Amino acid sequence: MAAIDEYWILALAFIAIAATLIIVVSGVKIVKPYEQAIYMRLGKYIRVLNQGLNMVCPLINVVVKLDLRTQVLDVPSQEVITKDNSPVNVDAIIYIKVTDPKNAFFEVTDYRMATVYLAQTTLRSVIGEMELDDILSSREKMNLQLRDTLDENTDKWGVKVEAVEIRELDPAKKVKEAMEEQTSSERKRRAAILQADGMKRAAILEAEGKKKSRILEAEGLRQSMILEAEGKRLAVILEGQGDAQRLRIMSVGAAALDSKAMSVLSMETLKSVGEGQSSKFFFPIELTKLVDGISQYMGTASTIPERSISELKDVESSVGNPDDILGPIPKAAEIREQMASLDKMMDQEMKETKDLAQNPRALEANAGVNTGANTE
Repeated sequence: MAAIDEYWILALAFIAIAATLIIVVSGVKIVKPYEQAIYMRLGKYIRVLNQGLNMVCPLINVVVKLDLRTQVLDVPSQEVITKDNSPVNVDAIIYIKVTDPKNAFFEVTDYRMATVYLAQTTLRSVIGEMELDDILSSREKMNLQLRDTLDENTDKWGVKVEAVEIRELDPAKKVKEAMEEQTSSERKRRAAILQADGMKRAAILEAEGKKKSRILEAEGLRQSMILEAEGKRLAVILEGQGDAQRLRIMSVGAAALDSKAMSVLSMETLKSVGEGQSSKFFFPIELTKLVDGISQYMGTASTIPERSISELKDVESSVGNPDDILGPIPKAAEIREQMASLDKMMDQEMKETKDLAQNPRALEANAGVNTGANTE
């Protein structure tokens, strides 16, 4: 009997110790560094428990911990009608953070769900006031507008909306097809514009090339005409000088001829004329004088005049000294020197032509100067 009583005493003592431990443990609350806790006793708000070890009244307390870290909420996809009556499926992501645990617990039943529902209605309202093109092109503007609207409405809940990001904008199938056709047409239009611009530039470059080619061709023609004229001038000078010298030589040689020599020459001329195939003959002197000279040479005439030395001297004095008459005959070295100067001038002209070809502006200026000079 005594053993049974001792057993019950030990059991009661163990239960008392366990209950005491439970009561003491229930009064100890540990709050993590990223949390804050709402402390209520017998249904009444007492205070906010901060991070670390907190002692509260055991058994009659209620402690609710709230996470203060940034939370990511997913806004489900929903169909929204834009201002221009285009259906669009939209979903978003919200980044929120609890700034006032008391309001987040007492002012709203579930701040997460409330924020998601508020984001859905706000998203529908914002997109409904915008056209489809504006929605697709100004997503950043929409994000800022949604964030400001949500942050203003959730401030009374002790929740701060840090950011709102529209994740996907999916127009209806028919709208997509129309957009693709529009994009294709726009790209075709740009391609046509680029092609036309390319053809325009090609035509300009081609015209510019033809212009430069004609300028170069005209410059080359001018140079060739100058060189050809210079060559003809030199050839005419040399030919005229040769003719003059030939005539002077003939005059000097003819001065010593007498009537007999003239008669022999005349007969040789008649002989060569007679050997020709032509049926018509033209005599450069009177036939009677020719016959008279021949008769005198043959001795049939009464007298045969002879030219004396004094007559020859008179002729030489009237015509001039043969050395003076012939004039300076150009030597081969002088002709080679003149040809070398012409070659040098041609090389200089070719060099100037190449320089002008490499510098189109100078070529155009030179062409303008030449044109002005020709006009003057």
